[in-house]
Amino acid sequence: MESRNPVLNRMEQEAKANGGYAGFGAATATQAPPVGADTPPAMPIEMTPAGPTMTLNDVIVRTATMFVPLLITAYFAWTLEVGFGIVLIAMFVALGLGFWGALSKKVRPAVFLAYATVEGIVLGGISLYLQDYVNQSQWAAGQANPPNIVLQAVIGTLAAFAAMLFLYGTRIIKVTGRFKKMMAMAFIAYIGIALVSLVAAFLGVGDGWGFYGIGGIGILLCAAGVALASFSLVLDFDAIETGIKMGAPERESWRAAFGLTVTLVWLYLEILRLLAILNRS
Repeated sequence: MESRNPVLNRMEQEAKANGGYAGFGAATATQAPPVGADTPPAMPIEMTPAGPTMTLNDVIVRTATMFVPLLITAYFAWTLEVGFGIVLIAMFVALGLGFWGALSKKVRPAVFLAYATVEGIVLGGISLYLQDYVNQSQWAAGQANPPNIVLQAVIGTLAAFAAMLFLYGTRIIKVTGRFKKMMAMAFIAYIGIALVSLVAAFLGVGDGWGFYGIGGIGILLCAAGVALASFSLVLDFDAIETGIKMGAPERESWRAAFGLTVTLVWLYLEILRLLAILNRS
């Protein structure tokens, strides 16, 4: 079962190698002598794991561990009001660490934690910028108490996570081949629109927001981004459940936590952008 999340997709690919995870599902019986008149038949081959397997608790603990440095650096980036240049550098560094962690066959907890640390700077800086954007816009329109879109985005992210977990756990949403194909096509369309919109934003389209800032169409595009990120969580849940059922090594819980962190960061940024555009004057 492949996820659209490249991190968890790597975990699934490892699962398919040799019929299971490396070190798991391997035969441990020694070669039996030929069966003869005085030789008892060989015992059936037993399948034994080479170490502890991944559990849901492992994934939860690793995910929480990932968010500790992320939230700390996000807080300092917010309070210290880091400049756009630092945020841009951190963005490229986080992107590089993300690709390294996602494409590496070896599970690299240090890379995952480094990604979370740097990504926190990005989130803190972008959150500060968009909150200031909304504040200035509201004040210019005579509004004394601008909304706290950062808090709203955090609540929205948690709510979307809980909703998707419920829908997946109750099997209201089932991860089928058709569902995956639809998500793949939607993701490709999302990337294409985002890239063209970025170019349009540099040309001043949509007040610097690109296609996302063009009236009702922009709002629909923002909402579609939120929906796509939310449904990506379902694919992540499915990949994690599959890994647990196939006896993934405990170390794979780091990869699963990394994948969830990537998706949650994406979801938060999509919600934050939608709120910023909705609350501009």
